[in-house]
Formats: sequence, C-alpha cells, structure tokens
Amino acid sequence: MKYWILLALAIVAEITGTLSMKWASVSGDSKGYIFMLVMIALSYIFLSFAVKRIALGVAYAMWEGVGIVLITLFSVLLFDEALTLMKAAGLLTLIAGITLIKSGTLARKEPRHVSA
Repeated sequence: MKYWILLALAIVAEITGTLSMKWASVSGDSKGYIFMLVMIALSYIFLSFAVKRIALGVAYAMWEGVGIVLITLFSVLLFDEALTLMKAAGLLTLIAGITLIKSGTLARKEPRHVSA
C-alpha cells in the first residue's frame, strides 16, 4: 500500500510541476519555473521509491498516463485549452492502455528474509 501512495504522490507532483510550467509561461513569473523544477524532481524521487515494489512498466504507465489525462483536463479548466473529440478519444485510449498494462502484470511477491 505504501508504494501505491508513493506512486500517487509522484503523479500529483508531476501534474503540479507541469501545470506550474504552463502557469509560469503565461504569467511571466519566474518563480513558477523554480516550483516546476522542484515538483518534477520530487515526482521522480517518489517514482523511484514506488518502483521498489510496483512493476516498472505499471508504475511508469500510470505515472505518465494518469498525468497526461489529468494535465489535459486541468489545462481545459484552468487555461481554456480545447478538448477536441480527437483528444478525448486519445485520452480514452490511454486509459484503456493503462488498464491493460496493470491487469496484465502479475503482483510482485515480497522478498523473503532469512533469519540468522
């Protein structure tokens, strides 16, 4: 459970960092770029801890895929970007792909610790 929380934190940090990049570019505030760097770095750190127990393909697909879906939706809400039918179809395809990758991956077993 702890590793899924770390993955969720990685996703939130990635979304926050990417949205702050857009915010900085439209507002002209350079603090947004510093915040972006911090959040993207945190995202990779959380992701690196999450892959200790979550299969890399699953973790990366969820990190990037869920990030793309939520960033796109937030971009529509916050920055008035268009959500075309083609984009919506792409997002649905992405969600289907993430679901297939997750369901097609076997759960990792906890390593056995040998007592001395």
